[in-house]
Amino acid sequence: MKTHRLFALAGLFALCAAGAAEAHYPICECRMVESETVQCTGGFSDGSKAPGVVLDVIAYDEQVLVKGKLGPDSTLSFQRPAQDFYVLFDAGPGHTVEIEHTAIK
Repeated sequence: MKTHRLFALAGLFALCAAGAAEAHYPICECRMVESETVQCTGGFSDGSKAPGVVLDVIAYDEQVLVKGKLGPDSTLSFQRPAQDFYVLFDAGPGHTVEIEHTAIK
């Protein structure tokens, strides 16, 4: 009987740990810092930064305009494209954020 209780507790602990590990979600914000320069900052809801995470600027015809990764400070700056675009912050499956060009002020 004690063995079954031990396995049940171990299973419950594993489920709780897995839920806690996936409880954070990606956050990305882009803003104009100069008349033609966009700066994007990425991270996670638990406050962790995201250096090295992919951040691409993509035209609506799916052409990649800027292929980038966030720097050590979790930011990436680029010249605002003349055409319509969106920013894709991609930290892996289930951890993506898309920002439309119209939302960047």
